[in-house]
Amino acid sequence: MRTINIIGCGKVGKTLGRLWVLQGLARIGDVLNRSPESSQAAVAFLGAGRAVKGFEDLAPADIQLISTTDTHIAAAAENLACCGVIRSGDVVFHCSGSLSSAVLAPLRSSGAVLGSVHPVKSFADPERSVASFAGTFCAMEADGKARVVLTELFTGIGAKVFPVRSENKMIYHAATVLVCNYLTSLVELACRCLLKAGLDGETALRMMEPLALETVGNIFHDGTVRALTGPISRGEKEIVAGQLEALSRWQPEMGEVYRLLGKVALDLAVKKGAAPRESLAELEQLLAAERRHR
Repeated sequence: MRTINIIGCGKVGKTLGRLWVLQGLARIGDVLNRSPESSQAAVAFLGAGRAVKGFEDLAPADIQLISTTDTHIAAAAENLACCGVIRSGDVVFHCSGSLSSAVLAPLRSSGAVLGSVHPVKSFADPERSVASFAGTFCAMEADGKARVVLTELFTGIGAKVFPVRSENKMIYHAATVLVCNYLTSLVELACRCLLKAGLDGETALRMMEPLALETVGNIFHDGTVRALTGPISRGEKEIVAGQLEALSRWQPEMGEVYRLLGKVALDLAVKKGAAPRESLAELEQLLAAERRHR
């Protein structure tokens, strides 16, 4: 059975480590966090492993997981490379969504094979994350041997592993930010519009809930093209122009968001083909115009 050391055993490290222990896929070796107390707490959650105080205390392991925050991965890799614990063929990987395995480059000189695996999941609570992890999509980019080892580790705990290009890792992660974080921002903008129209905050949110949930359901059932509805889908230039004008006069930035998202909606409307071509061409001209009320 392979041994795994976990450096930065927070919510992600705890979840993965516990799952590997439960499934008998690996033996947890050393656990290194910022403080001895945090390391001990992580070991207690995992039900396995040895809490250590520093990189110099780490024992060799077949796999080294660096699950620190993104800003600390490079420093952890440097420290790991300097402490002399890495052997030729050892796998070292991190779980960042935006960084590729290139951030681990200092470890190559020790013979390590590198990779990264990003679980597309919110890890708010490790206990709940362990229970709900099965079926989680995981983006992977890795060296040959690392790819084989990591695929076994993650598919063994129910992950759906897919490849991602190293050079486009930041763009990949931006996609997850758009669908998760920016969807929240979009709902907030809609709430502000409804407040301007006279609704209170609670009513605005509750009113949008069924509309948003139905739309999301349609997207993942039918795809984005078929799920598109509304004035752009129907080629209604007057309505789009009126809304763009009203938003731009009220808040220019809001109008610009509406215009840019409208251009994406127009691309979908062209593919859908439900509106007259002439109407879509007029909409293209309208939405291509630079923001007016600056």
